[in-house]
Amino acid sequence: MTINMAVLFAVIVVWRLGRRTEARSRSDEKLTVVIVLALGVLIAPTQVGHTILCVLEELANGVTRISR
Repeated sequence: MTINMAVLFAVIVVWRLGRRTEARSRSDEKLTVVIVLALGVLIAPTQVGHTILCVLEELANGVTRISR
């Protein structure tokens, strides 16, 4: 059985972010940031990453057009 690391990191991120904010220490928050960055590195070169980038570009373009 193989585990896709991006899926594993996504599950960990959802699980960690679902906890109460008040109970987190600074080191716990830093670990969450590192995990999210690793997830981003794994997703970026995939088709899903390209789709997310296109959506964010369209959103940024829309915001820029509205603010003019």
